Amino acid sequence: MGIRAADVVPISEARARLTELAEDVVDHGSEKVLTKNGASYVALIDARKLDYYHALEEEYANLVLAQAALDGLEDVAAGRILSDKELDELLSTPARKARKKA
Repeated sequence: MGIRAADVVPISEARARLTELAEDVVDHGSEKVLTKNGASYVALIDARKLDYYHALEEEYANLVLAQAALDGLEDVAAGRILSDKELDELLSTPARKARKKA
């Protein structure tokens, strides 16, 4: 669902209409985009929807971590591993090597 032009409000106007805008968001589910100097600045959304967005974000992060763990297990099963020495060499950047010598 896109944002309608009527849902884009200059922040200077929003100050005077905050209660009205908040009630519209809660009652009708129409998020508001508040602008500053003509550019999108912040959004006014229902707090329950924000909680839902945060839950989705956390779930996605967990899925990414789980996939990374599966990829790592596949690498180990396929023998794609590094020795401690190889890992240390890969992690040693030229700047880090220079600091060690100093």
